[in-house]
Amino acid sequence: MHRFGKAAPAFVAQESFDVIHAHDWMTYPAGMAVKKASGKPLVVHIHNTSFDRTAGHPNQAEYDIEHQGFTQADRVIAISRRVKDTLVSKYAVDPSKIDVVHWGIDSAGSASRTQVAASKKLVLFLGRVTVQKGPDYFIEAAKKVIIHEPDAHFVLAGEGDMLPQCINRVLELGLLDNFTFTGGIYGAEKDRLFRAAEVFVMPSVSEPFGLVALEALKNGAPIIISKSSGVSEVVRHCLKVDFWDTDALANSIVGVLRNPALHDELKEH
Repeated sequence: MHRFGKAAPAFVAQESFDVIHAHDWMTYPAGMAVKKASGKPLVVHIHNTSFDRTAGHPNQAEYDIEHQGFTQADRVIAISRRVKDTLVSKYAVDPSKIDVVHWGIDSAGSASRTQVAASKKLVLFLGRVTVQKGPDYFIEAAKKVIIHEPDAHFVLAGEGDMLPQCINRVLELGLLDNFTFTGGIYGAEKDRLFRAAEVFVMPSVSEPFGLVALEALKNGAPIIISKSSGVSEVVRHCLKVDFWDTDALANSIVGVLRNPALHDELKEH
């Protein structure tokens, strides 16, 4: 990353451009170097901060690069108001130079349901299996859901450093018959999994936005999302819970599974 930053001014020396646009901390050193060499304005785009990636315990080296990038930038683009608040409170960025631009998604694609076994009510988690995404809260809520909905089947799709821990916890709780771990899912397979789900759950501890929630909606899956997410700022027809409140999360899942009218309302809107 630092080598790229040092080399970047030479890469662009013969190029004609008006503005430098750098995304996230790994490209900030290059953006700052090009600004210094060219005198052109620098816009930095922040998708997730070191606080988001570590659930509130930032890596100091990454934090320092982010802080320097925000300080030297002429404008900062944050992907949610939640991220903007973090920049102001944790990095002392002037709020007047921050613009919030929420993520969007291509709405093209089929939202038709994929047929699954009638005896299974599929509850889906899909994302990186890391502390930031809250897969452990998904599992603890599943234990409570199964008491009331024994036919519910939970799919934890994704890869990450918490995957062994999650598998062990499912074994400890005796829930193996109610769980499937798919590993990484991509492309058409991911869309097919969304369409098979009765409900998609995103219990993120710290989520700058949460594009996966929009992918679920695009594919016709009702969603339950964490209040600690940027996507909660723009999505209205969904259920929102505190990530740590596994009772509320379980109640919401059971509600969607048992109430066809609620399910259809969340899906339609």
